[in-house]
Amino acid sequence: MDIRTHSDVESHNLSRDENAGSKIPRPISDHGIVGDLATLALIAKDGAIDFMCWPNFDSPTIFAGLLDPERGGLFEILPDIPDVRIVQHYRPDTNVLVTRWMGENASAELTDFMAVREDSASTSTKLVRRLRVTRGTIALTLRCAPRFDYARQKETAEVDGHTALWRPKHCDGIRLTSSLTLQALDGDVICKANLTAGETADFVLTGADEEVMDLADVAGFEDATIQYWQDWAAQSSYRGRWREIVTRSALTLKLMTSRRHGSIIAAGTFGLPEAPGGVRNWDYRATWIRDASFTVYALMRLGYQQEAQDFTSWIGKRAMRCGANGKLDIMYAVDGSTVADEVSLDHLSGYGGARPVRIGNGAAKQVQLDIYGELMDAVYLSNKYGHAISHDGWNGVRDIINYVCEHWEEPDAGIWEMRRGPQHFLHSRLMCWVAVDRAIRLASKRSLAAPFSRWIDVRNNIYEDIWANFWNEEKGHFVQTKGGDTLDASLLLMPLVRFVSATDPRWLATLDAIGDTLADDGLVHRYKSEDGLSGQEGSFSACSFWYAECLARAGDLKKARATFEALLNYANHLGLYAEEFDHRGELLGNFPQAFTHLALISAAFYLDRELDGKSPQQWRP
Repeated sequence: MDIRTHSDVESHNLSRDENAGSKIPRPISDHGIVGDLATLALIAKDGAIDFMCWPNFDSPTIFAGLLDPERGGLFEILPDIPDVRIVQHYRPDTNVLVTRWMGENASAELTDFMAVREDSASTSTKLVRRLRVTRGTIALTLRCAPRFDYARQKETAEVDGHTALWRPKHCDGIRLTSSLTLQALDGDVICKANLTAGETADFVLTGADEEVMDLADVAGFEDATIQYWQDWAAQSSYRGRWREIVTRSALTLKLMTSRRHGSIIAAGTFGLPEAPGGVRNWDYRATWIRDASFTVYALMRLGYQQEAQDFTSWIGKRAMRCGANGKLDIMYAVDGSTVADEVSLDHLSGYGGARPVRIGNGAAKQVQLDIYGELMDAVYLSNKYGHAISHDGWNGVRDIINYVCEHWEEPDAGIWEMRRGPQHFLHSRLMCWVAVDRAIRLASKRSLAAPFSRWIDVRNNIYEDIWANFWNEEKGHFVQTKGGDTLDASLLLMPLVRFVSATDPRWLATLDAIGDTLADDGLVHRYKSEDGLSGQEGSFSACSFWYAECLARAGDLKKARATFEALLNYANHLGLYAEEFDHRGELLGNFPQAFTHLALISAAFYLDRELDGKSPQQWRP
């Protein structure tokens, strides 16, 4: 139960300087998310938007109060209701968010969404905020305080009655249209009004160069947006025990796909820390080949084929550009260009003091050989259950696999992007095996031209190398690095990609060791070895769901189900997850995290079929 008095909310928001924002950041877990497949916004339980990039996922922020409550900027709507209880939920099977303030004598409902409709060719963002008084009389306060270019620029608003316009230099401007009269205050915009039951106040944020919004259209946009999301959710073939949370995860993954490009971002934010107050603060607003490939697989198994086709087309363009050498970058910007260099925003205080706040990503220059396996698994499954690969697409795949054949024995930075010297990681070796194996299978099934003899020899060599060099006889389990003695939760993918039987004695010993060493009540750490960074990160959400699925595949359904359902309790009030959990199970890291939600879908899908006594073999090669 979430009970919060008006005085709590008010005091939370009054402690600020002239640059805007409360001094205490809202917890990561206190947020919902809305989006339009171009950008997204985080909306806190108290009705404040304190994170939003404009106009695209990877554009500079206009609101970043989550990363600096004093300087970052926010867009808040506060109904004055004494002794209020605030609850938040989504309209069923949609990404339309509702926040309700309920008091003894008055109540109000805020509906937030970004307009999206199936029949619209428009790519312009419309962020809609509708406040409706459902009982009694309230005093409403609105405050829109954008800070452009990652809060490096404050622009004075031009206010004219029901509209406000900001035109900052060197970045996209915005326009706020209101059904109530707006006022300027210290360059920002405020609105104060008394509303009674049945009255509605509409606020719409659009691009500065868009036509002034006709607020009579808002109701139609809301209906169309609800219909769009419900129609999309209805395509899911999942009818299992955990339909609600699986649907929420699918809707969240969809929010992180680009309608224009077909790419998929890893998370909606940057700078949210993996360790409280520490330096592990990265920018995840890019398309990782690994994360996006896993996302495609998760959506495909639920019946969403179009997303797989769109991403396959997007990655096909990257493959064709890599030339005969077949080398891909590990991540790309949303539009397929190179990810920006990593820089620190030293003027921001950081979430909970976690600094530096980084944008761009230095890991983009790393070598991570595992990406080819994740990509080829998605390409293979997309071809198996969707459309056949094109001739040009297959030529790109052949170049990629030939690159893997030439480089699989080399050290790399690994799946976890460790910022230390390259090493020989088991997970990277495993995914090189997957890449070659899936290419062989695809060529065989589609009768495609391929150097089968060479590829089969390489696949066999990788297989033998893993068994010879990554099994530690003294420890009695597989290990993270060649000749090493430490564990890594990425090993949980070994049975999931069908490299080893889920009931092989050596694998079961490894699973037990991971449970004993890296897990705590189902919360699984990625590793506990040195990674070149200071501070101790939390447990990794995706690995925790992988662990539950591995238990199910090993036949321990009782423990698997208990672990899985315990993990469901660590979601926030809307069923959303960040990248990690701290020691208390609170959310850490960038939010929402695609990796977590896709791992949840995979575990739910497999566990549900096992509990029903059905064979899940149809969904793996």
